[in-house]
Amino acid sequence: MAFVNWLKRNLVVIAGLVTLGYLLLPNVVVTVFSFNDPKGRFNYEWQKFSTDAWTDPCGVSGLCSSLALSLQIAFWATLGATVLGAMIAFALVRYRFRARGAVNSLIFMPMAMPEVVMAASLLTLFLNMGVQLGFWTILIAHIMFCLSFVVTAVKARVMSMDPRLEQAAQDLYAGPLQTFLRVTLPIAAPGIAAGALLAFALSFDDFIITNFNAGSTVTFPMFVWGSAQRGTPVQINVIGTAMFIIAVLFVLASMVISNRRNKQKA
Repeated sequence: MAFVNWLKRNLVVIAGLVTLGYLLLPNVVVTVFSFNDPKGRFNYEWQKFSTDAWTDPCGVSGLCSSLALSLQIAFWATLGATVLGAMIAFALVRYRFRARGAVNSLIFMPMAMPEVVMAASLLTLFLNMGVQLGFWTILIAHIMFCLSFVVTAVKARVMSMDPRLEQAAQDLYAGPLQTFLRVTLPIAAPGIAAGALLAFALSFDDFIITNFNAGSTVTFPMFVWGSAQRGTPVQINVIGTAMFIIAVLFVLASMVISNRRNKQKA
């Protein structure tokens, strides 16, 4: 009976931990097999412990060049989508104009429709315009794809802002630019940062839209897919593990900074 009562009290926590473990299980597998020394081309069965792949992460031809290309595309796509998305979000929340409702609805279409539809549509557009497929077509496609996610994140933050703070700054003789830089932008910064991080992750991880519009250009997801047909090098697991560790450290650092700020305010 005591165990049943304890289970009822901690059911939500247990369910959360089980779900978290389920989500992290693929990352654990990738990390473990990054230290494997496989026999043959495929890294699917554990053979013996080795750190050779960690000491030479670029040992596979084309891996690091595709990774650098994906990081470059993700950076510029994030920058473009964040700037455009933030301006669209402010316009949709702060201003009233014709077709505002239609724009609000259309902004969700890239999020709702299957990626293959957008990929095929963009490919048709580029081919009809005679644009050569490559870096720039991938970048344009990624900005279009990430834009909706940035708008949604920033829009939610802008809608929760108290307009009286900006009015108070204006009452203290702050100009429009000064009010935006000193009041509006710092308050909206968490939403903008969230949208930027989401855009970066989506751009770096995308395969379907990239595969349609890449031409002969090979990004990191395309390299991984191509390698899986011939054999999966351990270095792919190394890159995946390193990226996971960096993401975890980034989240932990953000939590520490946030806790320090909250303590200072208190």
